[in-house]
Amino acid sequence: MRKPIIVGNWKMYTSLSEAKELVKTLKENIGEVTGIEVGVCPPFVYLFPVKNIIEGSPIKLGAQNCHWEKSGAFTGEVAAVMLKDIGCAYVIAGHSERRHQMGESDDTVNKKLKAVLAAGLNPILCIGELLEEREGGSTETVLRRQITQGLSGITPEQMQSVIIAYEPVWAIGTGKTATPEQAQETHSFIRKFISTVFTEAIAQDIRIMYGGSVKPENAAELSAQSDVDGFLVGGASLKAESFIQIISNYKK
Repeated sequence: MRKPIIVGNWKMYTSLSEAKELVKTLKENIGEVTGIEVGVCPPFVYLFPVKNIIEGSPIKLGAQNCHWEKSGAFTGEVAAVMLKDIGCAYVIAGHSERRHQMGESDDTVNKKLKAVLAAGLNPILCIGELLEEREGGSTETVLRRQITQGLSGITPEQMQSVIIAYEPVWAIGTGKTATPEQAQETHSFIRKFISTVFTEAIAQDIRIMYGGSVKPENAAELSAQSDVDGFLVGGASLKAESFIQIISNYKK
């Protein structure tokens, strides 16, 4: 049985005081959270203060990105081993904003994925198609490439630590959301394709999150789909009340 996972990606938002207040409110109102894994990914500079606040709670800490090297002359970068050192559980790799705004390639994402796994962390591998790719009927082609290249060289044992987030690029921060049927169809395709790259058992065990304008109003319908195993939440995770409602509305 796959345990649902809901992670908030704060992107480049919040001040220090806002970050502290947000996670403090989450901690106070989230309860024990049984049956769902919950995490937050603040900006790098707020990881440590957020970590101190969630200590002793069921909320896990994640980072939004990392470099693929353990150390070196890479000004402005952060290594996965550093993130492990301060208490992170997850690292997002290949978010569409980094792919399309920062020019990250599938090869770069693959190297980051390997670094995250080597550091003993759980990578959240983001995949997804642009609007023109969906309208052009190439969604599956894009996802096959991102999965094949992103997971190149990853062993079956390592796959136990990998989480996939399907995020249709056309639904991120736009207010548009894939319908529950679209989400299920695409998640089912992803799971079936992973079974051909690895094994059916691995495909059935891997958790596939949905990301793309998730909000309290659509959480229940989306989570009711058999191959949707959780959410990577953007804007709605910046408001404690919305994020808590998404967790509460999740159909386990």
